[in-house]
Amino acid sequence: MVRLRVVTMDDWPLWRDVRRAALAEAPHAFKSRLADWHHGGEERWRARLAMPDAYHVVALLDGRAVGMAGGIPGSGDGDPGSGDGGGDGDGRPPELRSVWVSPEARGHGVGGLLIAAVETWALRTGATALRLAVIPDNASAIALYERHGFAATREPGDLLADGVTRELVMVKALRRS
Repeated sequence: MVRLRVVTMDDWPLWRDVRRAALAEAPHAFKSRLADWHHGGEERWRARLAMPDAYHVVALLDGRAVGMAGGIPGSGDGDPGSGDGGGDGDGRPPELRSVWVSPEARGHGVGGLLIAAVETWALRTGATALRLAVIPDNASAIALYERHGFAATREPGDLLADGVTRELVMVKALRRS
């Protein structure tokens, strides 16, 4: 059975180990590289988890970490119908980030559980949408997000290291049940 664990700054070794596993196993899926995270130490990992109002969750199967996801606060209510995200400031809704499921846990609903956990967090913050950016040739991740209601936007994503390709930005309208 998969269990989700919300992680805090004190759980930095767990988050570090899962993040390093993700970057090592799927370097094509992330802008960050494993080498980027070897510098610094406990302070850097704690800082990553200390972002105010952020949410970080790890999926555990028989006590082993098999997945991760994060939620980063936005700057507005994130109304997807407004064109720019709506809300205050630039109106960017909260973001789903750092999603990864280990190969042995793929196909068993772990990704969906992680996404649902971040969606629940976003709804608790009052968000009406959840945003993400994905490497455009990561077809399996895009398919996962589409199965869970995300759709591509016309928003230009961040430029990747090749200086040509941009991330694909996707958004999902959130509804209270």
